[in-house]
Amino acid sequence: MKDFPDKPRHPEKAHRPASGVARKPDWIRVSRADSRDYAETRRILKDNALTTVCEEAACPNRGECWSQRHATMMIMGETCTRGCSFCNVATGRPDALDAFEPGRVADAVAKLGLRHVVITSVDRDDLTDGGAAHFAQTIRATRHRNPATTIEVLVPDFLHKGEAWTEVVDAAPDVFNHNLECVPRLYPSVRPGARYYQSLRLLDEAKRRNPSIFTKSGLMVGLGETFEELRQVMDDMRVAGVDFITVGQYLQPTAHHHPVDRFLPRDEFRRIADMARSKGFLAVSATPMTRSSFHAGEDFARLQAARRAAATQAKENADV
Repeated sequence: MKDFPDKPRHPEKAHRPASGVARKPDWIRVSRADSRDYAETRRILKDNALTTVCEEAACPNRGECWSQRHATMMIMGETCTRGCSFCNVATGRPDALDAFEPGRVADAVAKLGLRHVVITSVDRDDLTDGGAAHFAQTIRATRHRNPATTIEVLVPDFLHKGEAWTEVVDAAPDVFNHNLECVPRLYPSVRPGARYYQSLRLLDEAKRRNPSIFTKSGLMVGLGETFEELRQVMDDMRVAGVDFITVGQYLQPTAHHHPVDRFLPRDEFRRIADMARSKGFLAVSATPMTRSSFHAGEDFARLQAARRAAATQAKENADV
C-alpha cells in the first residue's frame, strides 16, 4: 500500500474567527433534532432521570440517534474528575453513586426497545474501584431486564485502580470499548490525566481475560497528529488484540477547549479506513462524523459477521 505523507497536500486548516471556535467545512453536518421519536427518546431519558453522553459531550449526531430511539447512557453522574481539553463534560467533584441507577438504565433500555445499548461513564478517580462495580451492576441489571439486548461498555482507564477493571469484564459485556482518543505525543495537552500505555494495557488485558469479548477503541483526528503516528497507534491496537477501530474528526466544543488543527477531507478518511483494514481489524469506521457509539448496533452486527467469516476461513485453511 502506498505510504501516506505526514502533511496532506491540500490541508483544510482550521479558520478561527473572533469566537475562537473553528468554522466547520461543508462536509461537517450536525443532524437536526425535530422528530417525534427524538422527543419520545428525550422524555424516556428524563422520566428515568438518566444522563447521556449525547447531551453532556455535545455530540453532533444526537439528532439522528435520538430520532432512531438510540441513546448512549452515561452512568455515575455528569461530573468528571478529569479535565481533558477536548471534552465538553463538566469537571469537578462528583456526587455519590446512585444505587438505583442500574435499574433505571435497564428500564430505559426496555422502554426504548434497544437491541444494542452503549453504556459509558465519567471518570471517577474519587472511587476506590473507579466505578467498576457500578458498571458491572448496570450490565447485570440491563441484561436481566433485556435478555435479547447486546451490551457495549465504553469505560474509563481505571488508572491507579489495580485489577478493578476485571469486575467489568467478568460481567461479560458483548463489547468492551476504551478510547485511546489521540496519538501518544498529544496526551500531555489533550488527555493530561491519562497515560497512553495504561489505556493500551487495559484493552490488551481485557481481551486476554475474556477472548470472546469484542474489544474496541477510537481516535480523534485533526488535533495535529501525522499519518505515521496514526499508523503506529493502529499497530499498537492490533498487538493488544483490538477488534474494532473508530476514527472521527475532532470538533472543538467551545473556545476554551483544545483547538482544531485542521479538518480532514473525506478522501483522507477513506485512506485512513483503508490503512486500518490492512492492519486486520475486524471492523473499521472512519468518517468525519464517526463517534464511538454512532451506529453501534449496526457495527456490532458487522463485528459478529466478520468473526464468523474469519472462523470459517480458518477452518477451511486447516482442512486443506
